[in-house]
Amino acid sequence: MPHINAAAALQICMLLSALPAQYFISQWYGTNSAQRIQITERLIIASWSSFTRSYLSLDAWADHFKLWLSKTRTCFNVGLLILLFRNWYYGEKKTKIGDIEAETHSYFAESTHVHSPKPEYIQFSVGQVIIHKSFGYSGVIVGWDVKAKAPEEWLRHKYPPAKQDLKDTPHYRILINKANGLGKSTAYVPEEEITIIVGLEVHHPDMKNYFSGYDGSKYIMQPWLKKIYPHD
Repeated sequence: MPHINAAAALQICMLLSALPAQYFISQWYGTNSAQRIQITERLIIASWSSFTRSYLSLDAWADHFKLWLSKTRTCFNVGLLILLFRNWYYGEKKTKIGDIEAETHSYFAESTHVHSPKPEYIQFSVGQVIIHKSFGYSGVIVGWDVKAKAPEEWLRHKYPPAKQDLKDTPHYRILINKANGLGKSTAYVPEEEITIIVGLEVHHPDMKNYFSGYDGSKYIMQPWLKKIYPHD
């Protein structure tokens, strides 16, 4: 079987395409044979010229490449915008959730922000042992707020209209001494309801989490707690 190169194949395709072209030309124009041949030649030359301009020209391929590149760039830009939006949206959502959680953990003197400087009107310190003036139980201070920080519902229940002023006074978080047998382990009380006592040890399952020992007058804070209350 003879070998057909690319040039020969192209010539065959052009000759084959001339036959249907001649048929349609004869149907459309009704011309004689010579005229049909001329029209066919012109049609083939015009088709070949269009083909070379579209596919065999460097300028044409450069235009195709630019068009493809612009579409690719557009898709990339859209994808980048979607990615940035998702990062922003979920980042904002995560930040808001984190803010809510941080706000929740700041209630009842549980905030981990550094309490510095310490206001002069804060009379008591973390590690001191207290006695509740009204209920008589003992305990140890593990945190304080310059004023009450708690959910609004808790504050309304704790402080009726006659005691509203107490919300703006220092409040202390207390680990209650198990020896009192109250059935609850912590309390959050205003400064005016407690007084300091020396020489009394407190027994509570969480003592070692907050303190490393007792020096006879107050409990020694663990390093992490000392960072939060550096002046106590």
